[in-house]
Amino acid sequence: MRLTDIRLIAAREVRARVRGRVFRAGTALILAGVTAAIVIPKLTKASASTARVGVAAGVPAAAREVVGAAAKRAGQPVLIVGESSPGAARSALRAGRLDLVVEPERLVVEKPISAGDTSTEATFVRDLAAALGTLRAYRQAGLSAVQASRLSKSRPFEIASLEAAHKNTIKTASIIGVILIFIMLTQYLTWTLMGVMEEKSSRVVEVLLSAVRPLQLLAGKVLGIGLVAMGQATVVVVFALGLAEAVGSTILNGAGPATIGSALLWLLLGYAFYSWVYAAAGSTIERQDQVQSLALPLSLPMILGYVMALVTAGSGTPSTFFEILAYLPPTAPFAMPILVGLGRVAPWQFAASVLISVAATVLVARVAAGVYRRAVLRTGGRVNWRELLRA
Repeated sequence: MRLTDIRLIAAREVRARVRGRVFRAGTALILAGVTAAIVIPKLTKASASTARVGVAAGVPAAAREVVGAAAKRAGQPVLIVGESSPGAARSALRAGRLDLVVEPERLVVEKPISAGDTSTEATFVRDLAAALGTLRAYRQAGLSAVQASRLSKSRPFEIASLEAAHKNTIKTASIIGVILIFIMLTQYLTWTLMGVMEEKSSRVVEVLLSAVRPLQLLAGKVLGIGLVAMGQATVVVVFALGLAEAVGSTILNGAGPATIGSALLWLLLGYAFYSWVYAAAGSTIERQDQVQSLALPLSLPMILGYVMALVTAGSGTPSTFFEILAYLPPTAPFAMPILVGLGRVAPWQFAASVLISVAATVLVARVAAGVYRRAVLRTGGRVNWRELLRA
């Protein structure tokens, strides 16, 4: 096989794809989606405004320390204002000069706080109410200020276990990586399928095969589209990391070299495995309406792996079935990055999955090349797969 011919065909595919509107529009949409995912949470995460807390006369002095401690735990800035009486404090609350009033026996807010309210202000009020109740219990028990302070600063017992705990907190970067792998595989594999079909239906393939062998043509097409895919993925990753750093976003926290490298590697391995299958499938059809009948069955393993990956990322606990999917080449590109993000895969397991995927890709490439060679020049109808595989 002449590598020069493959290189020329790959370069032709790269130029054709990069110059196309679909590539430029798709890249712009992906970058826009990444921008929205990083910037919007940062903009909508409004910092908590300073809460003005009125402390009415008759409230113990220790309550001020309790207010400060509760505010610190909740991340709520506070300004403590002394009020001459509970009545004056409530008047200031109604007038909007205060946000919260501490009375000797209760907390007073302007509007009720619903049970489902998880805002910083609501968290602060609930925590403060619990802390003031504890302080009242200390006073009723007759404890001195020193004793109450010592109790309030007590630490809980350490919780130990006989077995090591699994790290089941998924890194956001791993989930984003799996989503991008699915989107990009779907896009580029469709390009492969459509490209082979269009060359066959337009009879361009007959001209090309007069100069190169079928395997050279197929390998060049797969390589060219793969280079475009990896180039686009690299641009997206660099853009996302740079944007997150620029705006101070924490959404990609944990996106270390292992996480990024795993996502890019499995994008490459996933494309390498599926591209031969999609190219061989494209050689069996020659009409646009036949594409949909092939696209869904071919994408079912990807959909299964993708859905299972998102479900496992949500639960944080991979099942035995999901761990098996991490070693099957059709689903490993989605399962293995999630296991990496959960910290549930050893280096040797990762390497074993990679080797299985590479070996399966070599086998699939040989079968696909035979199908392509026999089917790409057959016209006049859809080619029977069973006949090709028997041949």
